[in-house]
Amino acid sequence: MKKVFVIGCFLIFMIGCKSETKKVNSKQGSDVETISIVDTLSLKLNATEKWIANAETHEGITKMDSIISAFKTEDLSDYKTLGKTLSKQTGYIIKHCSMKGEPHDQLHVVLIPMLDEISVLREEKNIEKTQSALDNLELLIGAYFKFFKV
Repeated sequence: MKKVFVIGCFLIFMIGCKSETKKVNSKQGSDVETISIVDTLSLKLNATEKWIANAETHEGITKMDSIISAFKTEDLSDYKTLGKTLSKQTGYIIKHCSMKGEPHDQLHVVLIPMLDEISVLREEKNIEKTQSALDNLELLIGAYFKFFKV
């Protein structure tokens, strides 16, 4: 069920985004900082600058960060409801996607793992796994703010 949810979200994300032609950034090279988010994907800066995200994406990620902060501050433990609330924000981001080119590709590096962690929150009953997913999600949101700006 979790894999179906992640695949479904990924397909919606791909369909929701406007079609684009992938362009190679001529500034890529040794001056690009790279970090590893997952084994097969890496997130990097645009030379030494942050990528420009559209306002809706930034708004959605900022709301996700606030939702998680409130969840932790209130010492709540309903991870399933947290996952559903965060899914609404990722749905908003996907629906309002207007990014193209390399910034869009770099957003995928962060957003796709976020979808996976959110599905764990929604579906998993093991508290250690849900807490780990929340920790990972916070790291991914931190990576977004490190590599993107409006």
